[in-house]
Amino acid sequence: MVLAVVVGAGAGGGSVVFRWCIETFTRLFSGHADYAASPGSGNPYVPWLGPWFVLLAPVLGGLLYGPLVHRFAKEARGHGVPEVMLAVAQHGGRISPKVAVVKTLASALTIGSGGSVGREGPIVQIGSALGSTLGRLTKVTEGRMKLLVACGAAGGIAATFNAPLAGVFFAMELITGTFNAEAFGATVLASVTASVIGRAAFGDVAFLNLPDFHVDHLVQYGLFALLGIVAAVIGVGFSRFLYAVEDACDWLWRGPEWLRPAIGGLLLGLVLLALPEMYGVGYPVLEKATGGGYAVGFLLVLLAGKMLATSLTIGIGGSGGVFAPSLFIGAMFGAAYGIGAHDLLPGTAGPVGAYALVGMGAVFAGAARAPITAVVILFELTGEYSIILPLMLAIVLATATSRLLSHETVYTLKLRRRGIDLDGPAPGARIGSQQVGTVMEPLPPPLPSSTSLPDAADLLSLSGHGVLPMVDEAGAYVGVVTAQAVAEALAEQPQAAPARVGQLAEPSAVVVADQPLAQALHALLSAAGTGVPVLDRAHGEPVGWLSHQSALRAVQAHAATA
Repeated sequence: MVLAVVVGAGAGGGSVVFRWCIETFTRLFSGHADYAASPGSGNPYVPWLGPWFVLLAPVLGGLLYGPLVHRFAKEARGHGVPEVMLAVAQHGGRISPKVAVVKTLASALTIGSGGSVGREGPIVQIGSALGSTLGRLTKVTEGRMKLLVACGAAGGIAATFNAPLAGVFFAMELITGTFNAEAFGATVLASVTASVIGRAAFGDVAFLNLPDFHVDHLVQYGLFALLGIVAAVIGVGFSRFLYAVEDACDWLWRGPEWLRPAIGGLLLGLVLLALPEMYGVGYPVLEKATGGGYAVGFLLVLLAGKMLATSLTIGIGGSGGVFAPSLFIGAMFGAAYGIGAHDLLPGTAGPVGAYALVGMGAVFAGAARAPITAVVILFELTGEYSIILPLMLAIVLATATSRLLSHETVYTLKLRRRGIDLDGPAPGARIGSQQVGTVMEPLPPPLPSSTSLPDAADLLSLSGHGVLPMVDEAGAYVGVVTAQAVAEALAEQPQAAPARVGQLAEPSAVVVADQPLAQALHALLSAAGTGVPVLDRAHGEPVGWLSHQSALRAVQAHAATA
């Protein structure tokens, strides 16, 4: 807990430095605190160039951050979150400390010189690197190391966006993928500590200033539901387009990697010259769109422009996040959708800004498939609780639709393209590539659901597993029963305790015989007792038993044959 507070303080301080660097470099390259607030204007430092300075700004920025990333920390390139997810899943939470410094400078230079990316990816990687470094200095266990990495990510998000709850759920939903009391407590401490530092530096205000929205007609829920489904298609499309542009840049570029951001910056400069609203993160443009400041046609142009500018920034080797661009894209689509809905149903559609706000969360959920984070972060970024119900509806539908359209998210797709499976074994691991069916044990005798509780307790104690499969009267598999559940039932008042063990059946974690062992280990580690039943994929019936001992025997067998 003490280390979590220290990591939170470090992440909070890092976010202050990071935002100061962004503002400083933005002023140096554009002459404005945020060029997107006054797009098309000239740079007062070089007034003779007029708006044409945006052609040179990305080139100069690329000449600075390109060699920096190439020489000191190649993992600082791109949007950062996938690298943190990989470090937690397969590298024991180990992240080089130099990543924090390089990522701060490279991302600030990218955004300050016109790169159309966000701040969340860099600050997650910066905070995570701080957590990993502290974990190595204090020689904590691997599990605690991963937790400190998550604390760094939570603290970075919390301080940067004044969103302490969103920081916690971002870390647990995307970085660790686990929800338990220890992880929640540690990330909350880090998030609160970082938020206190962030609020002292930036003030305690909502990140986006939006008008009040209300849902005044039931028909609007149908419109929001449809918005969530279409937004998921856009979110998945953004993910695919992002990596398609990156592939195109990889195919076209034949020079040294350190020079790639500068030469590619010319293309980005042309996009900025045609659409200066794409300069940097673009929150002023987003706020104006939610306030109804743009026509439908221009909103769609901004949507397409953001997809292109963000993809190009990442493709040429820039450093920055994709969370803010997904919010931007969602706001443009939502506002355009809201205007269309208002024209069709002027008396019932409601304000355009409500659709823009819901579109922000739905597109992010479609791209990242993190519904809890999407709901919480949109609420905290805007302070708009009045629209929480349609927001939840659209985000859940967007998440479900995204899952139907694509197995991967905008974060995992980057790793999958490199041949990395977060659920699989790390390269060179002694365990994981075997199929479960090759290492499983014989299935323990299942308990009939009609067994009395005292008899079930005797059978569980004799089994040595602490958990047994259960079948109904017809012999069909219905789940498992644990020794803990039986003991708790026997400890209840006689009139409250069930007569038969069938009432205590629980669904087991799904482990199938043809599944890689590395994937099954996640279910094994989280299961009650000493093992889990292995099911036949075709019929869903148990065919074996996977225990911790059988997994360890697989390691021993691999070592003996290596």
